[in-house]
Amino acid sequence: MSWTLAQIAEHVNGQVVGDPDYTIRSVGTLTHAGPEDLSFLANNKYRKFLASTSAGAVIVAAGAEADITTNLIVVEDAYVAYAQAASLMYPIPKAAAGIHPSAWVHPEARLADNVSIAAQVTIDRGAVIADGASIGPGSVIEADVSIGRDSVIKANVTLCREVQVGERVVIHPGVVIGADGFGIANNQGRWIKVPQVGRVIIGDDVEIGANTTIDRGAIDDTIIGQGVKLDNQIQIGHNVTIGDHTVIAGCVGIAGSTHIGSHCAIGGGTGIAGHIEITDGVQLTGMSMVTKSITEAGVYSSGIPIEPARQWHKNVIRYRQMDKLFERVTLLEKRLKD
Repeated sequence: MSWTLAQIAEHVNGQVVGDPDYTIRSVGTLTHAGPEDLSFLANNKYRKFLASTSAGAVIVAAGAEADITTNLIVVEDAYVAYAQAASLMYPIPKAAAGIHPSAWVHPEARLADNVSIAAQVTIDRGAVIADGASIGPGSVIEADVSIGRDSVIKANVTLCREVQVGERVVIHPGVVIGADGFGIANNQGRWIKVPQVGRVIIGDDVEIGANTTIDRGAIDDTIIGQGVKLDNQIQIGHNVTIGDHTVIAGCVGIAGSTHIGSHCAIGGGTGIAGHIEITDGVQLTGMSMVTKSITEAGVYSSGIPIEPARQWHKNVIRYRQMDKLFERVTLLEKRLKD
């Protein structure tokens, strides 16, 4: 397929500078795009590639048009506009309605007429799958699960009993939602299981990355709010709540009963302790360790950035000497005061 710049500009609410009838067929980076490709500039460190790009057109923010000789689409936010343009040019293929002969559907499950059920899918008693939803090959939908309209469950996903999935949700391969949380009690040196009787409730327009796991609540429900975006390989413990439109990068671990507010951004590799609260509008940079509640919006960091090994070893030695140094400084301050 192909699109004119005028069509793309209309879709992204932008203004063409150049030939509105110029034809675009695909997208590309500034360094690798060709004459039929659309590219974008969202980070000034890539501005140096504008002079040499072969892209047929570039999406730029207003005020960044100078010295660019190719066609432009000028917008308010170049990255958002690129996302919208790419979605236009590369729509997610919609699976054909129907149930594969190898799928097993319990007689008491309720499926809308135009759902798509792929090979080797299992759908148990009481499951409800709404209009336009699709279930990828090898997925397991346990008893009393509900899946909203136009949601996409990809291959080898497991939705455990009573999980509720909203509308237009995308769940990538290998995800497990609603497994038992890590609930155990120590009985005279032996660990015994605490039954996990809550559910997982997923809001509308959520996306969950590959191999992410979300545990069911111990008593109350685990809740993922509207528009939340989760990367790959995230662990979300029982009774966690995540507010609307929060984004979480890969390999984050969130311990049980933690409440994360709306419009937060959590960097990759972050660890969040249990039974704490993080307010709305908090940004945690990658590899942060959060052990207490955060009550004010803002950007928070922890951890030690990478440095040459020799310097790192020196610093470790200094860290080990901090207690002695503190005692010496305290003694000196006391002597000066006396």
